Amino acid sequence: MKEFKRILNIKLPDKQSAFLWGARKTGKSTYLKKRFPNSIVFDFLKTDLFFKISKNPAVLREMLLAKDKTLLKYPIILDEVQKVPHVLDEVHWLIENKGLKIILCGSSARKLKRGHANLLGGRAWRYEMFPLVTAEIDNFNLLRGLNHGLIPSHYLQNSENAKKSLTAYVQDYLKEEVFAEGLTRNVPAFSRFFDAFGYSHGELTNYADIARDCGVDSKTVKEYYQILIDTLMAIRIEPFKKRQSRQVITKAVKYYLFDVGVAGCLNKRYLMEEKGTEFGRAFEHFLLMEIVAYRSYKGYDFRINFWRTKSGLEVDYVTRDGETAIEVKGTNHVDVRDLRGLFAFMDTYSPKRSIVVCNEKERRIHGKIEIIPWREFLHELWNDKILK
Repeated sequence: MKEFKRILNIKLPDKQSAFLWGARKTGKSTYLKKRFPNSIVFDFLKTDLFFKISKNPAVLREMLLAKDKTLLKYPIILDEVQKVPHVLDEVHWLIENKGLKIILCGSSARKLKRGHANLLGGRAWRYEMFPLVTAEIDNFNLLRGLNHGLIPSHYLQNSENAKKSLTAYVQDYLKEEVFAEGLTRNVPAFSRFFDAFGYSHGELTNYADIARDCGVDSKTVKEYYQILIDTLMAIRIEPFKKRQSRQVITKAVKYYLFDVGVAGCLNKRYLMEEKGTEFGRAFEHFLLMEIVAYRSYKGYDFRINFWRTKSGLEVDYVTRDGETAIEVKGTNHVDVRDLRGLFAFMDTYSPKRSIVVCNEKERRIHGKIEIIPWREFLHELWNDKILK
């Protein structure tokens, strides 16, 4: 399989440990093996190791202390660490008493938190691995990315295999990440919720409506969404609230899956051309995930919000506390009618930059609004010319 040069760059000073989180198959293990080729690796997907450490976590300490000291100067990698939460007490001891650098890699901190596992009290930095971004792909193909998604193995497959892999991925997530780990007891209700998420994806979330579809109450639906977030399958986008107004929506939130291909699988969507409503929704989701990954990989902490009035005027993404407003349009010709939301936001908040990211071929400026082709926008984003 083709290797991608990932943007994530884990640099650990002496005695500094780290968590690396990321959804399944985003490339965490591959990255760590390439980044730290001399490191000792404990992979808890191996059943013999899993059972040995689960029964007696102290065995990890005993095994490491028996290693040659020259090997212990490299970070020690514990993969799928959420499967053995009690091992974190041993990790804590090894960090404090032996000064070891340990990278704990996994797809969910939820089981660790629920089991009151030792999360090392700030002794480990936090990193996250996302699906591929355009800056990591030569000759990126937009329709392939939207249909296959950006999980490395999925993006590279042909259309038929990618479809099968996405379906299997969704089923494996429900089976392995949620049900097998005991994150919810009501398996049928969560399965119905996951299906319902497909049609509400990226829209204003109405918990009561989804609860009726799933046969549970609204509180349970909120807990289900939290499971998606804790297992790194989704992100929540809050409305922008800098200035209160009766005309602005301030309570409803939006949820987006971590990968545009997985979202397409849930929606049963396949795009044949770069136009239409479905293309526009997938295109908007794709741009969001680029911004989210950029924020994480660059180490920034700005919020990403949306802004919407009760009359339906909207700006897709507002960042830097209102300094930058970004509207995403899948069209290859942005009309003045497409700018109404940005104009309304500009009248109220006067952002430093107002941008439309679109499928046009040439960059232009309409008043104070920058209309930027998406490839140019993403090139500037990853070169710190948009949101730094």
